[in-house]
Amino acid sequence: MIQRVLSTVVLWSALVGLIWFFGPQAAVWAIALIGLLAQHEFYEILSKRGMQPFNKLGVTLGACMLLGPYYIGTLVMHRDAPGLAPTFLALNTGILAAAIILCCVRILNERDPQHRVEALLATVFGLVLIPFLLQFFVCVFFLGKNENSGLLLAVWLLAVTKFCDTGALLTGLAIGRTKLAPSISPKKTWEGAIGGVVVSALVGAGLAYLMRDWLPERFTVPFAAAAALPIAVFGIIGDLVESMIKRLADVKDSGSMVPGIGGAFDLIDSVLLAAPVGYLIFLTAL
Repeated sequence: MIQRVLSTVVLWSALVGLIWFFGPQAAVWAIALIGLLAQHEFYEILSKRGMQPFNKLGVTLGACMLLGPYYIGTLVMHRDAPGLAPTFLALNTGILAAAIILCCVRILNERDPQHRVEALLATVFGLVLIPFLLQFFVCVFFLGKNENSGLLLAVWLLAVTKFCDTGALLTGLAIGRTKLAPSISPKKTWEGAIGGVVVSALVGAGLAYLMRDWLPERFTVPFAAAAALPIAVFGIIGDLVESMIKRLADVKDSGSMVPGIGGAFDLIDSVLLAAPVGYLIFLTAL
């Protein structure tokens, strides 16, 4: 447990430091690297169930999904935040369509009839679950009145999501009694989940106070505490979704890259659903 907490703190502190000191471009590449490793692990998990996804094709298209929005936003649209969301979604929807077309062509010659549909669904689902959802975290960099404001919003979103994981773990170990989803993740409890959400709200409010001179004016302490609640809840759901996928292949961790945590997929599972929720909250409220 201590190793898990330490690994979480060190890794996400490093990413926050990368965002803070080197700007969004370095952070986007780091996020893309983690996301693509997670996508590869996801395909490996499904391969153990005989689904045979197109791993290299999926990861290549996933890189386009994660890096394309940033460079379109910086080089073409010049941080035109109101126009980013529909442009990014249109771009990545086109990539999903291309993935479906390419998979349909390849499964005819490269997969036996019993695994053709599974290969198609597994490849496309991997693109939707990881890079398509993570693109919203990249989009957060373009919100706010300037680049620094977007950076801090991204740091805030990441901290709120991951501290929910840590808070849920520690609270569950201390007072956890009632199982949250015993058939999916037997160790998670309702007490831990509630504790994680409370920790997220406190962290969100605290960071909003500390960064009040740089965040948008409407991003007040009460707003930050309230916004942290749905983000934390969807972070927990994302964690459960990943546990469900791992249980399908009867594996404990998606990999062994991070001591105490597992693989890249284990590292970002809670961020996948939290990112679009956070982006939509920011976009509509700010």
